[in-house]
Amino acid sequence: MTISLGILSATLLLALLLSVRGARSTGGTASLEQWSVGNRGFGTMLVFMLLAGEIYTTFTFLGGSGWAYGRGAPAFYIIGYGAVAYIMSYWLLPAIWSRATTWKVLSQSEYFTRAYGSPALGNLVAVVSIAALMPYLVLQLRGLGIIVSESSYGAISANAAIWIGTTATVIYVVLSGVKGSALTAALKDAMVLLCVVGLGIVLPVKLHGGIGPMFARIAAERPDFLTLPSRGMSPSWFASTVLLTVLGFYMWPHTFGSVFTARDASVFRRNAALMPLYQLVLLFVFFIGFAALLSVPGLKGADVDLALLRVTRDTFDPWIVGLVGAAGLLTALVPGSLILMSIATTLARIVRPPREGQAADSATFARLLVPLLAGIALFFTFRGGSTLVTLLLMAYSMVTQLFPALLASLLPTARITAVGAITGIVVGETAVAATTLGGVSMSTLFPGWSHSITDINAGFLALVLNVVTMVLVSGLSSPKALPARA
Repeated sequence: MTISLGILSATLLLALLLSVRGARSTGGTASLEQWSVGNRGFGTMLVFMLLAGEIYTTFTFLGGSGWAYGRGAPAFYIIGYGAVAYIMSYWLLPAIWSRATTWKVLSQSEYFTRAYGSPALGNLVAVVSIAALMPYLVLQLRGLGIIVSESSYGAISANAAIWIGTTATVIYVVLSGVKGSALTAALKDAMVLLCVVGLGIVLPVKLHGGIGPMFARIAAERPDFLTLPSRGMSPSWFASTVLLTVLGFYMWPHTFGSVFTARDASVFRRNAALMPLYQLVLLFVFFIGFAALLSVPGLKGADVDLALLRVTRDTFDPWIVGLVGAAGLLTALVPGSLILMSIATTLARIVRPPREGQAADSATFARLLVPLLAGIALFFTFRGGSTLVTLLLMAYSMVTQLFPALLASLLPTARITAVGAITGIVVGETAVAATTLGGVSMSTLFPGWSHSITDINAGFLALVLNVVTMVLVSGLSSPKALPARA
C-alpha cells in the first residue's frame, strides 16, 4: 500500500468512527427528529460545520480551481455570491427557523405544506427538490471517483472509489444521521483549510516566485485572462449570476433542512459574521488554479477540473498528495450524506406523515430508504451519460424557483395563495427546462439587443415569469389566511 492510499484509507476509517460516535448519542431507535435534525439542539459551531459542509463540495474543491484554470476572472463570481448570501442569512435563516420550529417540520417540502396549508404545494416542492438533488448527488460521487483515483496514483479506479465511498456514506448516515455528518464536517473543514491554504500559498511561491509574480506572468502571457470579457461572461452576466445564485443559495433542500438543527435563532446571526471568512479559503483555491495554468498547461474541457490534483502530483511528495486527496474525499462524503438524508426525510414524511407514537417507525423507514436512494444515484453515476450534466445545470435554477414562494411565506399577512405559489413554481420550472434543455438564451430571444442585456443569466427570465404568474394568480384566487406566525 502506497502512503497516499494509506492516508485515504485512514481518513475514510476515521469518518466511519466519527459516525459510530454520533450513533451513541443518536441511538438505534431514535426518532426522525433526532436522526435528521439532531433534536434541534445544535449550537453555533455545529451549525457552522453543517452549512460549510454542504456548501464546500467536490464542485468547490475541484471546480473552483478548474474555473480559475479554464475561465479566469469569471470564476470570482463564486466568492461574490457566497459572501452576499451570508449577509442575507442574518435575516432570512432566523425567520425560517422560527416558523419551522413552531410547526415542528423536518423537511423543506413540509415547511411549504405548513406555510400555505397545502399538501399539493408541499408535494410539488418535494418533486422539485428530489429532481434537483439527484444530479447534485451524482456530481459528488463522480468527483469522489476522480479525487481518489488521481490521489492514489491509479491504485484505486474511479468506479471502485465511488462504490467504496458510497457504501461508507450509507453506513454512517444510517448509523448516526445528521450528528455523524456534523462531526465528519468538522474533520473535513480542518483538512480543507490545511490543504487548500497550504497549497494556495506554497504553489505560487514554489512555481512562480510568489503570488504577485504569478499574476504578473499571467497578465503578460494571457492579458485577457484576468478581466471579464465584453460579451458572454461579461459584467452583466457576472452581476446577474451572483444575484440569481444568492436567491437560490439556501433553497437546496439539504441546506434548508440544516436550518432546523439549530437550538435558537442567535446561532444564525453569529454564523452570518463567521461564514464570510470561509469565503477567503476560496481565494487560495483560485491561486492553485492560476498556478496550475502556467505549470500544467493543456487541460481542456472537463479535464480542467483536474488542475488542482495534477499540479499537486507534479509538485509534491505522495504523502502530501494523499492529504489533499483525503480532504477532497471528505468534500464528497459530507454533502453526499446530507443529500441522502434530506431526500430520505422528505419521502418518509410524505409516505408516513407524522402521527402520534410513530416517530421511531418513520425514522426506521427513512433509514431504509438511504441505501435504496444511494443505489439509484450509483445507477445514474455509472449509466447516466452526458445528459446528467445538462440536468445539473438545471438544478440550481430549479431550486431558485422556490425562493419567491418562500419569501411570501415570511410576510406577516397572507399575500400569496397556495394556487398562486404552485402556478408560479410550475411556470418557472417550465421556463428553466426550456432555457436549459431547449438551448434558449437571452441572446436567442432578443438577438438585436445589447450584450449588456442579452448576457444576463437566462435564469432571471424564469424567475420573473414565476413572480409575475404567482402575483397574478394569487390576485385572481381567494386568499386564505396563513397559519399563525412564530
